[in-house]
Amino acid sequence: MGKVAEEAHRILKKESYCDILIGDTRRNKHTLPLGFKVMQKFLGIGFVLKETIVKEQHNCKAAGFWYKKSIDYNFLLIAHEYLFVFRKSAE
Repeated sequence: MGKVAEEAHRILKKESYCDILIGDTRRNKHTLPLGFKVMQKFLGIGFVLKETIVKEQHNCKAAGFWYKKSIDYNFLLIAHEYLFVFRKSAE
């Protein structure tokens, strides 16, 4: 994702915006905060965070399957995604 951030920063004009929609995931019964890791990559490249919008997930086709698994294996469903709005500064 670092290469994506670098290329977006390279090709965008100053004062342009770049939006990223991303959700978190799980591995070995633990949440991996992919959204925040991606946000840090873009901030490290030089983007400025304009907004963070939390989008609730509706009508996910896999929800029924994972709902039963969440009860069986004692974990909460991830029911949101992040929409990060970055701005390439004039500097």
